Amino acid sequence: MSAPSIVAVVSESLFAEFFSAEDTDRLKGAAERLGGSFLRVDRLEDAADLQDVQILVTSWGLGPLDAARLDRMPRLRLVAHTGATVKPFVTDELFDRGILVTQAGAGMARSVAEVSLAFTLALLHRIPTMHHGLRDGGWYDERTAGVQHEILNAPIAVIGASRTGRAYLAMIRALGARPLLVDPTLDAAAAADLGAELTPLDEAMRRALIVAVHAPTLPETHHLIGADELALMPDGAGLVNTARSWLVDESALLAEARTGRITAAIDVFDEEPLAADSGFRSLPGVLLTPHRAAGSREGRLSLGHIVAGEIESHLADGSLEHAISREQLSSMA
Repeated sequence: MSAPSIVAVVSESLFAEFFSAEDTDRLKGAAERLGGSFLRVDRLEDAADLQDVQILVTSWGLGPLDAARLDRMPRLRLVAHTGATVKPFVTDELFDRGILVTQAGAGMARSVAEVSLAFTLALLHRIPTMHHGLRDGGWYDERTAGVQHEILNAPIAVIGASRTGRAYLAMIRALGARPLLVDPTLDAAAAADLGAELTPLDEAMRRALIVAVHAPTLPETHHLIGADELALMPDGAGLVNTARSWLVDESALLAEARTGRITAAIDVFDEEPLAADSGFRSLPGVLLTPHRAAGSREGRLSLGHIVAGEIESHLADGSLEHAISREQLSSMA
């Protein structure tokens, strides 16, 4: 068997989630065109011979690609990541050597946006609160259930016109919501093209029935939504976070949610797994999921499909649709 020209550092279980039989064959075919074979390993250290590796397919837990590791792959020219952020393993050394980087984050947008939409509808209709009441043996109590709302004509704040933010925008627009978009990188005309009203953060927090967070992780977005911003939300409004906990002051959100004044639906947390004694777990107006917004079967397969496509495009004409530059790295979580 020839030496590997493409190595995938992806666990067996994740590889099965990400790559269909067809996309696995695409990887093997690309490796043959490079004059070598395809190899999947759990850890980079499990591959004995990396001298001829030209493409590295990565997943979570790889660790930094530092000089010592890159020296083992002198022919490496492309790193293709099956997730979104490449920050945990991409180093300046990699860019210094002219190695290209691409990622499959676009494959997560639909799934995460759908979960954000599901969260939105659940909070608008007070489903977590009513479910909690029934689970504890009660029935409908209008004093504690709160006012239910339809999404039609509901003012919904979208914090960040990211890929996921735009997918979510399209979904809530299709259902008749009135989107308020908070994004300093866009002007009013660009927001209007997305079907939204460009709105300052404080104003959006005051007006929206639902605030959905989809902003990037930057130094300036750390705790973008804190105690002051949460206090602006109308009574009965809800916060949806399927992006990063970095964006929301978790302690401030817990304190506000404990009052029962606002509700929340959260997929991401400061510490994961979420502590068994977390105060969020017992609140009737809070809906929790274990960082699985991007976990749909279709979304997972989309990640592998994008990676296989990027590799084929790169071999065909050197192009990459989802390339990451050194400068873009700083804006990743």
